Amino acid sequence: MTSMTSQRTQGDSLEARYADVCRRVEQAAIKSGRTPNDVILIAVTKNADPEQIRTLIRMGHKDFGENKVQQLLHRAAMVEELLARQRLHANTRRGGSPGGGPMLFGDERVVDVKPMNAATGSAGVRWHMIGHLQRNKARKIVEYVRLVHSVDSLRLAEELQAIALKRDCVIEILLQVNCSGEATKFGCPLPAAIPLAEQIDTMVNIRLRGLMTMAPESDNPEDARPTFVRCRELFEEMRKLGLTDSPRFNLLSMGMSGDYEVAISEGANLVRVGSAIFGDAPAAEIPDELPEPEDETEGEI
Repeated sequence: MTSMTSQRTQGDSLEARYADVCRRVEQAAIKSGRTPNDVILIAVTKNADPEQIRTLIRMGHKDFGENKVQQLLHRAAMVEELLARQRLHANTRRGGSPGGGPMLFGDERVVDVKPMNAATGSAGVRWHMIGHLQRNKARKIVEYVRLVHSVDSLRLAEELQAIALKRDCVIEILLQVNCSGEATKFGCPLPAAIPLAEQIDTMVNIRLRGLMTMAPESDNPEDARPTFVRCRELFEEMRKLGLTDSPRFNLLSMGMSGDYEVAISEGANLVRVGSAIFGDAPAAEIPDELPEPEDETEGEI
């Protein structure tokens, strides 16, 4: 994110920042030949405080993302308490921002923030797991998330399949691909994406909905374009090959606070925006549990 954007996020109100991001998403969608409802804005709550999240929900925002498992569980519980207390699920606007996405998720129910096996729940909020997911933590988040963006290995997909089979449910995922080639980025290598997608497609309880990638960090949004182009081209190739259930293979998660407009211009219909909405000051994080021995070298993003 550029220094100008950083200064703006620190000085403006949450409402002003959110309105600015929504406006930019709308303009980028229209410029790319789509409608605002074709792009889902995911508000990434990593650096958000509870009141900021509550404010966005009151404004009608629906889609929220988290990088860490424990943070997601804490946020989801907080939101559930809020909705249960104020019954906002009865009044929350459908798609209160460009992120409503009725054309992408409208044919399916909005997953409650309570666990799947709970007797009751509150509609109106969808949680996205966007950070690196360790296999030993997968069981904790599947009850809460609408979409897992960060499946990057066969072992993780198999773990999610086993969990979903045991729960008799379907887990929807994106395949995270390292389209930038950076050693510091998570994601399966670009040449391995199609073979991995073919293996995932054989799993009855896993539904592959699309791809996710992360661009290199840069002050210039245009530096992200080559990464987004590679991901879009892979996405289109996989659709043409018919490797998955094509009508539902329709989600392309690209772009963050510094480059989401470029991502939309290259076909993204899920953008993950945090600091441009919530500002740069980090909220107190809830530490994740220590990883299992086999995952010790894997950190959260």
